[in-house]
Amino acid sequence: MKSQGSIRRAQSFASDTREAVREFHAGVVQHDMALVLFFCSPTYDREIVAQEMARLFPGVDVVGCSTAGEIGPVGYCTDSITGVSFPESDFVAVVGAIDHLQQLEAAKVMEFAQRQLQRLTIKASGVVDPSGFALLLTDGLSVREEPLANALQRSLGKLPLIGGSAADALSFGHTYVYFDGTFHSDSAVVVLLSTPLPFKLFKIQHFVPTSKRLVVTAADPAHRVVKEINGLPAAEEYARYIGVEVSDLTPLSFAASPLVVVIGETSYVRAIQSANSDGSLTFFCAIEEGLVLRLAHGEDLVENLQQSFAAFNAEIGPPQLVLGFDCVLRRMEITLNGLDDAVEDIFRSNNVTGFTTYGEQFRGVHVNQTLTGIAIGAALPEVDHA
Repeated sequence: MKSQGSIRRAQSFASDTREAVREFHAGVVQHDMALVLFFCSPTYDREIVAQEMARLFPGVDVVGCSTAGEIGPVGYCTDSITGVSFPESDFVAVVGAIDHLQQLEAAKVMEFAQRQLQRLTIKASGVVDPSGFALLLTDGLSVREEPLANALQRSLGKLPLIGGSAADALSFGHTYVYFDGTFHSDSAVVVLLSTPLPFKLFKIQHFVPTSKRLVVTAADPAHRVVKEINGLPAAEEYARYIGVEVSDLTPLSFAASPLVVVIGETSYVRAIQSANSDGSLTFFCAIEEGLVLRLAHGEDLVENLQQSFAAFNAEIGPPQLVLGFDCVLRRMEITLNGLDDAVEDIFRSNNVTGFTTYGEQFRGVHVNQTLTGIAIGAALPEVDHA
């Protein structure tokens, strides 16, 4: 597979929906596209976005989702459409969707993933020494990311999974994924990509656990609601631990003082979505009674980001694209601490495109308050054997 095309990135800030989609199309369109991927502000008219995407990209697989903010060529943004196109010269893609997430059955998800793998194998049969990865975009209010990501990765085997949960700019009303020419809720879209290009999956997190332990003593796991912590009303006990009044709990409080669960030597953020009127806390991630959480504190976010990007630059070379799935609470923390310019400089230097999420998926695990993604390098130079 010779590299003839390139990954193209584009973004539109046009306020008119049709104009925004047309500008996006003009920026990413190229000959023989394997896939178009876009991230769309919920301020745009979904029906018009769907119509224009289908009209402008006939015969091309196009997938996308709604956001809580976009990441594009200029950095962090809102009220925009951003995304990329992948050339057939370097990528083979197969797209599939899973509906009715509320009735999710792991066995059916695994069967679906096996069918998609078979399709990829057949479609990529002419590729020499390919490797690949899976992209997952899912309804961010479905509360089904954990079993979905786990079942997919179990069936995909060595093909690593990366993804993000669709968002709706903190309205917490409806989130959508786009496939087959229209937007869907209670659904997920899965893309398997094969490429000879070098790539690197990553999960970046700058929080470390403290010794302060909080035990979930009453919960509603199906709805990710914690009713009691340490035998006391959850919001009250959490507020006491971070030194504020319950009435002062806001998304910024949750961003600055997250809770983590420690498994082995790895910590995973269990981010709080909201404090509720009944004294409970709603989380972005799975919780259960008996779960031991620890209060975490952040290390230098910018330094952590620089080191992480430097590491995969050293491994695969300067990336022509970094797909980034960035948690909404991480985004809030960056703004709260005045780090936007420093983070955006890193994003621009590494060709980051992506969106602000309600959760991230990394190799079958649903996580929060992280930046997950995949860095894709340029084509390796051909060796002259003459």
